[in-house]
Amino acid sequence: MNTSANQTLEALQGELRALYEQSGYAQYKMSKFEEYDLYVRNKDFLISDSVITFTDTNGKLMALKPDVTLSIIKNSGDALAATQKVYYNENVYRISKGTHTFKEILQSGLECMGEIDDYCIYEVLSLACRSLKCIGRPAVLDVSHLGIVAAVLDDFVLPNAVKAQIVKCIDEKNCHEIERICAENGIEKRGAERICSLVQLYGDPLDVIAKLRDLFADESDCTALTQLETMMNAFAGTELYEMLRLDFSVVSDMNYYNGFVFKGFVEGVPNSVLSGGQYDRLMQRLHRDFGAIGFALYLDELERLLLSDSGFDVDAVVLYDEGVSLAALSKALEELRKSGKSVCAQRKKPEKLRYAQLMKFENGEVKPLG
Repeated sequence: MNTSANQTLEALQGELRALYEQSGYAQYKMSKFEEYDLYVRNKDFLISDSVITFTDTNGKLMALKPDVTLSIIKNSGDALAATQKVYYNENVYRISKGTHTFKEILQSGLECMGEIDDYCIYEVLSLACRSLKCIGRPAVLDVSHLGIVAAVLDDFVLPNAVKAQIVKCIDEKNCHEIERICAENGIEKRGAERICSLVQLYGDPLDVIAKLRDLFADESDCTALTQLETMMNAFAGTELYEMLRLDFSVVSDMNYYNGFVFKGFVEGVPNSVLSGGQYDRLMQRLHRDFGAIGFALYLDELERLLLSDSGFDVDAVVLYDEGVSLAALSKALEELRKSGKSVCAQRKKPEKLRYAQLMKFENGEVKPLG
């Protein structure tokens, strides 16, 4: 990453740190590696199931951590006396979407663990929105509630494998495939249409909730819908409400997640840059007797945005000849850097380096070329 983009990323981390600490979240530091068994037992929870491993001196198979959440849970203990709120800025090691090779990726995020009530959920959703605002680009947070998705699917008696296929299609907003799977498994057309109606709902939270009320008109009570409406009403009238969209294609893995799940997007990046939700089911799998909600901000996705914003790897390239005065050259370069420019000194014009200005050092001065 160029100097300008790197400075912007460092400034963003500083903003996020201040944001989380103002809400009472304490920084969490952890080791670079954990026992591989922690990850292999929860591969489905990971973004990528490819993990870098090595054998420790005691013979244990270890892994460079591909995820922060699992490490935090592992070190949290079996029970919490009070709600624990932590944030992190950590490097994880996994396959990058951009290069499809292993990369050290900086990830920021937070976790709230313990007795998770509606305020905890509201706070985490708020901090997710505010984290996106720190990036300085137009952004949205797509929110879903897995209890609503489950309420629609529970109308049908289906094998878990078939339900998993339908959930995958919901994630892809593939109504044609949903209709095919339903027809093959004896679900009448009306049932398939109800699932597709849910998938196609998207937009302003309170407008979508009004349509959900129609979708659940035959049911006397839907706890998940009530909770969702309560949460969105709490945001109504705040500056963050305009960032929120309801989107029930945000499903995550229902073996690990429950309740609210969400993804954040910023203008200029095709993939989600933030992802999170409630993961009580993961806690149960790890024998933890409490709930949890959190999110991660993927700074590797933002790297590409920052590079796109700056357009250059360096502000100026300064060419110099053999035999120049080292003292004079270094003094001239330092003056440029003091003015806020990132500067790369080279004997020849670099072919692949992107720069805003080409300059030449001669007669004790740096002058623009061209």
